[in-house]
Amino acid sequence: MGVKCSLHQNLYEKAEVLQKVVGAGFGSMVSLFCLFFYVLSGFICSSKLVPVSQYVGTVLVCLLGVACLRGWGRWKNSEYVQFVSILEETKQNHTPGNKVRKLSKAGVSLLKPEPRLRGAADNILNSVRTLPCHIISFLIVHSFGRRMLYPGSVRLLQKAMKSLLDQGRNKLVEEFDGQRNKLVACDGNEIDTMFVDRRRDRGENGQTLVICCEGNAGFYEIGCMNTPLEGGYSVLGWNHPGFVGSTGIPFPQNEANAMDVVIQFAVHKLGFQLSDIVIYAWSIGGFTASWAVMSYPEIQSLVLDASFDDLLPLALKVMPSNWRPLVQYTVRHYINLNNAEQLLKYQGPVLLIRRTRDEIITTADTEDIMSNRGNDLLLKLLQFRYPKIMTDEGIRVVRQWLAASNHIEEMSVYSGYEVDDDWCSSVLQSYQADRDVLFPWSVGEDMTLEGRRQLALFLARKYMRNFESTHCTPLPASEFHSPWRL
Repeated sequence: MGVKCSLHQNLYEKAEVLQKVVGAGFGSMVSLFCLFFYVLSGFICSSKLVPVSQYVGTVLVCLLGVACLRGWGRWKNSEYVQFVSILEETKQNHTPGNKVRKLSKAGVSLLKPEPRLRGAADNILNSVRTLPCHIISFLIVHSFGRRMLYPGSVRLLQKAMKSLLDQGRNKLVEEFDGQRNKLVACDGNEIDTMFVDRRRDRGENGQTLVICCEGNAGFYEIGCMNTPLEGGYSVLGWNHPGFVGSTGIPFPQNEANAMDVVIQFAVHKLGFQLSDIVIYAWSIGGFTASWAVMSYPEIQSLVLDASFDDLLPLALKVMPSNWRPLVQYTVRHYINLNNAEQLLKYQGPVLLIRRTRDEIITTADTEDIMSNRGNDLLLKLLQFRYPKIMTDEGIRVVRQWLAASNHIEEMSVYSGYEVDDDWCSSVLQSYQADRDVLFPWSVGEDMTLEGRRQLALFLARKYMRNFESTHCTPLPASEFHSPWRL
């Protein structure tokens, strides 16, 4: 018995040494456990009959002492005090904007292509068979491929535009009191941003923050940021990884990581709620914009200007036809800009702006407006949200409306089907009021063919606006509208 008691005494002494080494947190808990074990064993091995209450009282006094020591240690720890204050503030003001993500260096999540189901043997054989394709794709993407996709990351172009970019940045700071900040994304890339605060202005637009996502050769200094600025909005612009002021390479994962830190900055440093934020993107910026609303569904709305549904058809357009399998593999595994797939995850208001003379995101001749991939983005969105309306006939009449290259032709198609805007609005509002459900809706299920045609055209006109210009023409502030909502 004496051997056992001395063993417990040694344990207690070792715990005291451990506490001195690792601090009051973990060591105190170990010492408390050993103390309790020591007292209990002492009670068992003692030859004297000592009241149990004495041992219980001793343990309670030790517990109280440890709690006081731990509380004092935490009170003296500045990091712990800061943590508690943030926790209490979040509890008192528990909103979606208070969400902070804990991210690994791998970055935020992206939608991945669905893998084909194969057996173990087939997987091994397929890996061996596609190895050359994998190596070639890797070399293409990391050499000229990414530079073709994002020419703004080419140093030679950045040097040529340096004076112009400096002038644009100085103008934002001097005329609009812009604030430049460098944000560090979860992958370590530095993201150059510019914030213009209009909340102190009398205009209502200033209370809304427009986060701008530039094109593949766009910079916030001279890019689409100027459109909402002219409209009186608070604006936050940022440059892609690898563009002027930002580090890294503009691969999809890095792009999403950058978008994430920009949104976190807007919420936790600038003080905007997600419901006060509009995402506005031009061209290839539609990828990060659609990722943002997919990942932060509380965002107020989304405006996509001259954007597309999927990169693959556009990549196939500019590459040799006999490269098709290689292009498909490269896009899907390295630069999968799947805008439509991400957009379908968002339930909020969306506005698509189509350039009627767009020469960049078309897959055929510039004059063929039906090859504009913005059409496919609209159709995929409407088919997902209103599947009972967008049947074969609904798709046909919307395509007829999309074929109109100017306002007169557009209105001719619209009036030809005698679309009653008031009736369409009332039908949709009634459906929403009765069910208040998420998309997809079943509205139009028990409706006449004529009614579904009217609703299809009505919705197409609400979700998309035409702007008669080419791809790179700056969008006037008068064409920047809030998306339609019921």
